[in-house]
Amino acid sequence: MKKLLMIGAGFLQSYVIRKAKALGYWVEALDGNRNAVGFQYADNYSAVDIVNPYACLRYAENAHIDGVLTAATDYGVVTTSYIAEKLGLPGLNLESAALIKNKFRTRSRLLERKIDGIDQIYEIRKNDDTSTLRKSLRYPVMVKPCDGSGSRGACMVSREGELEQACRNAIGLSHIGSAIVESYIGGSEYGAEAIVIDGIPHVLAIIKKQMTEPPFYAELGHTIPNDLDSEVEANAIRLAENVIRALGINFGAVNMDLKISTSGEVHLVDIGARMGGNMIGSHIIPYGTGIDYMKGIICSAMGDSVNLSAGEKKAIASKLLAFHGGVVRRLPDFVALEREYEVEIHHHLSIGDIVHSYRSNLDGCGYVIACGGDAEDVQRRAAFVRDKIEEYIFQES
Repeated sequence: MKKLLMIGAGFLQSYVIRKAKALGYWVEALDGNRNAVGFQYADNYSAVDIVNPYACLRYAENAHIDGVLTAATDYGVVTTSYIAEKLGLPGLNLESAALIKNKFRTRSRLLERKIDGIDQIYEIRKNDDTSTLRKSLRYPVMVKPCDGSGSRGACMVSREGELEQACRNAIGLSHIGSAIVESYIGGSEYGAEAIVIDGIPHVLAIIKKQMTEPPFYAELGHTIPNDLDSEVEANAIRLAENVIRALGINFGAVNMDLKISTSGEVHLVDIGARMGGNMIGSHIIPYGTGIDYMKGIICSAMGDSVNLSAGEKKAIASKLLAFHGGVVRRLPDFVALEREYEVEIHHHLSIGDIVHSYRSNLDGCGYVIACGGDAEDVQRRAAFVRDKIEEYIFQES
């Protein structure tokens, strides 16, 4: 039995672990959280910090693995690439993995290659004086941790007086102690999900996204099919392919955030060299395109053949369990809600939980997923059930 090492074993990675098991692979799993939910599905596991490539490599060597993979988190990308390189396994080249981990370096490469027209890009560190920059910027701008994930610390700044605090907040959430300041991109947000096989990018879908209102930017839901005309969608696919080539991504899953203006202009917002989170790999892509995405990335990591042929496609919408915050007083009958409204509910809620007001993806408590029908129908059903759950669990007993 061939062995897969999964870097990360949280809620979203648990779907990949289960899929690998179903495909007949032995799964070893690593996560810094001793109580990671994915551990219960793995054949073997250990609590190891996944941002420590040397510790993870020692584990991989002792486990005699045949492939290594991360998904739905940026924190395991460099480690996964490092292990693959050291052990001669299929994987993303380490240079590109390190480049993509740094948003400032990524944006600089794209500007250099004339892939995207964002021309205001600055890196700010803890002790930098921003007084001159504050006065010279064209507002609004976006501020983010250079190595952030899940929209944590991302904030739109519309005036000079807000920049300093936004930079401090972003730097405080950065492992490398730096923030990127870049031009704010207007328009609606979409996702591009792709997989690179033998150096060739395959864009699986352009996904319509629902986002929080400014100044924070976090995902609230996803829909396939999107609402783009064929020409604009083709431009989005072309940009995604060009970004992949410019960044030297030679292998594996790629997740991108895009902004598309009302005139059809497409810009990159962010990129991760891994499968997207928020149920994109486990539900959004398989239901919306008919492609078994998780099987594809697992087989690719194991050096086995990959089949991207599409089966039945359905309209699909997801809504994050993103709430205003409070204490969970009681829980609804989730099975009854699923049956009545023909949805799937995936949650990690318990009575007594303190739920934070939604500011980033990490504040979410799960997902409602509806499929079938058309885009409007699935969005309506998913949104209705999400709202019903919030009303129920925060109701005083």
